[in-house]
Amino acid sequence: MIWDITIIGAGAAGLMTAIHATGGNRRVLLLDSKERIGAKILMSGGTRCNVTNLQVDVKDFQSEHPRVVRNILSAYPSSKAVNFFESIGVILALEEGGKFFPETQSAKTVLEGLLSEVKNRNVDLVTGRRVESVEVDLASFHIRGKGFEYESKTVVICTGGLSYPGTGSDGKGYEIARHFGHSLIETMPALTPLSTNDPDWKSLSGLSLFCRLVLKTGVKERASYEDSFLFTHFGFSGPSVLDISRHWLHWKKEEPILTANFLPKETEETLRATLLEMTTEHFDWTLKRFLCEKLPERLVEIILKKSSIPKDQRLKQLKKEAREVLIRNLFRMPLSITGVFGYQKAEVTAGGVTLDDLDPRTLESKRQPGLFFAGEVVDVDGRIGGFNFQWAWASGVAAALGAIQRLI
Repeated sequence: MIWDITIIGAGAAGLMTAIHATGGNRRVLLLDSKERIGAKILMSGGTRCNVTNLQVDVKDFQSEHPRVVRNILSAYPSSKAVNFFESIGVILALEEGGKFFPETQSAKTVLEGLLSEVKNRNVDLVTGRRVESVEVDLASFHIRGKGFEYESKTVVICTGGLSYPGTGSDGKGYEIARHFGHSLIETMPALTPLSTNDPDWKSLSGLSLFCRLVLKTGVKERASYEDSFLFTHFGFSGPSVLDISRHWLHWKKEEPILTANFLPKETEETLRATLLEMTTEHFDWTLKRFLCEKLPERLVEIILKKSSIPKDQRLKQLKKEAREVLIRNLFRMPLSITGVFGYQKAEVTAGGVTLDDLDPRTLESKRQPGLFFAGEVVDVDGRIGGFNFQWAWASGVAAALGAIQRLI
């Protein structure tokens, strides 16, 4: 049998591609190296699966070619994704921050809905088949692995990147891309925790708060994120940390400085004024008592320590020089970073197949007609909040429609 469309990789992008590639008696084959598929879907969003976001913009993504990202997202906005999932029986609920989760609060619902639709659309899903090579002759593609070979008119690569390698993301898609002459943007872990060797920060393990992180090289700001921040036994995590991690790694050679603003809803000027006012009204208060009105006690103690201010420091005795050091550390506290946790803990891979080599509407290879790419394998990575799934849905649909056009 010669298949019309073969999709390699049955993750989020692969499942979406397969579903939208069906119709008109097209023979669609979906291959995956794992016997049990959908591991990343099941673990995402704390096993709840943040399916998409109410507001999706190209600014939520990193890529060398944002114009192409904008084209793909515009053709399949998050509203279409919400409607699609509801059409297959997965009702989504809108939560704080514009995040959509399944009403069941279970990622299993999302995976089961997709697999059910794959079955309903008569897609041939074959698991436990790791593709070793893809070759092409004048008529079709030959997809080979240990003990199998398939022939197909078109191929869509949805193999993911390198994050969570235990789920099957082993970089095979990059190898196939290189075989066909594609260039790759250097890959790196993204959405991963950061480590530190500072025992003070490690002592705050388990403490969480809302803060703003800023990454600079020299005086130039490279990235900033404002969201939840978590101290851990190894360093830092939480949405703000995960979002900024790929930027720290990208600028690592230039020795970037990462600072935390623990009072993002205030300004240095307003806090300075409040401190002076409180010195008059509550001159007998300790500085620690004043700060504990705004921040967790454990964090206050560490900030005072790093500011060389005694825990029992009275407001009325606080000198100007010490006050300015404290304000600087409250709004621009340097965080010592020793590294990222790598692909084992990264939720997504930054970099990948350059979009410059792909059709900006269909993600078809400009180097090999009939070959398409979708999902994490290409040079697109989004921030926390359902954006990477939205890219998977949108790019999967684009590749599916492109493959259909190629068959006409």
